[in-house]
Amino acid sequence: MSRVPRGIAGILSLAALGALLSIGICGNSAGTGAATRAPDDISRNAVGALQGKDDPLNDENETMAESDGNASYVIAPEELLEIPPGCNAPCDRPGTLERFEYDTFEAFSYEDRNRPLGKDAIVYVPAGYDAGLRYNVVYLMHGGWSNQTTFLGTPQSPSAFKNQIDHAMEDGVIEPCLIVCPTYNNTSPDDAADFSLALELTARWPQELVNDLIPAIESSYSTYAEGSDPQQLKASRDHRAFMGFSMGSVTTWHVFEQCLAYFRYFAPASGNAGSGSYWAGAVERQGFGSDDFLIIAATGTEDFNGRAFTALMENMARDPMFREGFGEDGTNLIFRLGESEGHDGHAASRYMYNAMALLWHNS
Repeated sequence: MSRVPRGIAGILSLAALGALLSIGICGNSAGTGAATRAPDDISRNAVGALQGKDDPLNDENETMAESDGNASYVIAPEELLEIPPGCNAPCDRPGTLERFEYDTFEAFSYEDRNRPLGKDAIVYVPAGYDAGLRYNVVYLMHGGWSNQTTFLGTPQSPSAFKNQIDHAMEDGVIEPCLIVCPTYNNTSPDDAADFSLALELTARWPQELVNDLIPAIESSYSTYAEGSDPQQLKASRDHRAFMGFSMGSVTTWHVFEQCLAYFRYFAPASGNAGSGSYWAGAVERQGFGSDDFLIIAATGTEDFNGRAFTALMENMARDPMFREGFGEDGTNLIFRLGESEGHDGHAASRYMYNAMALLWHNS
């Protein structure tokens, strides 16, 4: 199979791409562009009590596979990009949303596998999707008081953020990719509204991710995985990213802690956990090193969790495992602060948009 078409961004120099991103497209100059339906807002307490599980994944987790060596991203602008306000409207070449059903197990008895649970995710399929091509995959997790429809909406009622992604892909700002919006909600759609329960579920959810969701998604859509067994999925980790805002950011840290064999890229925003030494230890425990991942992190100056998240970034930057920069060779930690951004849907959309805009332009 050939690779996904590059579009406009694939033929631009990095400097030209940066200029394209900074001026905005969609017929407008860059502006705030608040989404009319967007991810919310979440924890009102210090986010991120880690659950201390040794290995919540199945026994396949102990074997690390070599990736295909196709890590690809561009240099990040020092300032977060604004989403052009004209991009809130529907696009001429929109992607489609699909409700994807899959089978898993109840989270608290997952290891016993005696309580089957049917769940669904919202999958964004880019315009012009061709099963004869290969596509990178972003797994995008919602925050608290939310669900799998929060970021992109539903097939019947797409969100403004879905429209923004459509425009960004059409204009070459974001490379065409699959976006999967799952949920850590367990047996009730209200699980995410219980803060303590949500913390526990985010820690347990990675086992569902790698054992059930990723194999189901990547055997149903055309991705860089040659198959759905663990070794084949691990071999395609360069073509997979995990992102999230607030409680979705906490989920992202748990995925970083437990699933580095499956993902190269991580974008946590406004949900912190652990410390620099803790995350360095997580990398080493999984058999990886500082060249094997990229973290693209963000929070806002008016975010109630912004100070704690910024402190975590500063602590990580002091650890030898992490090399802060803007994506230059040898760096693996990008952190940007959104001026005047709070803990809300506008911030969540902006941070995820910015993270996606950096990935896979040269793949």
